[in-house]
Amino acid sequence: MKRLFALLAAMLLLPVAALAAPGDMNVAMFLAKADALQARGVTAMFSSDVGLLKSEGKAAGQHYKARLQAEKAQGRPSSCPPPGVKVNSDDLLAFLRTYPPAVRPRVSMKQAFAEYFIKKYPCRK
Repeated sequence: MKRLFALLAAMLLLPVAALAAPGDMNVAMFLAKADALQARGVTAMFSSDVGLLKSEGKAAGQHYKARLQAEKAQGRPSSCPPPGVKVNSDDLLAFLRTYPPAVRPRVSMKQAFAEYFIKKYPCRK
């Protein structure tokens, strides 16, 4: 019983972002961390947030890639990126900033990444 209480107490002390699956971070938190890293300049590369943001972006990208493959299999892709496309981080950050500040906390990186690709690589009709 003591172990159960200790485990529950430890879980309550963990930040919510640590409990979320990669790609589930919201746009507001992602931008706040990215801005903080940019403000640090060269010393930002020593921050653990660099890895966190990379894993968030990678997870969101993998989620969208899987979604897009399923959509293509059904003949209705939501976007048509060229093969082997790479995401430019500056472009992605600029896109994330287009969300109004009041909306950013409600938009996950998975959702934002999908919307970025849909806007940047629309399918020709």
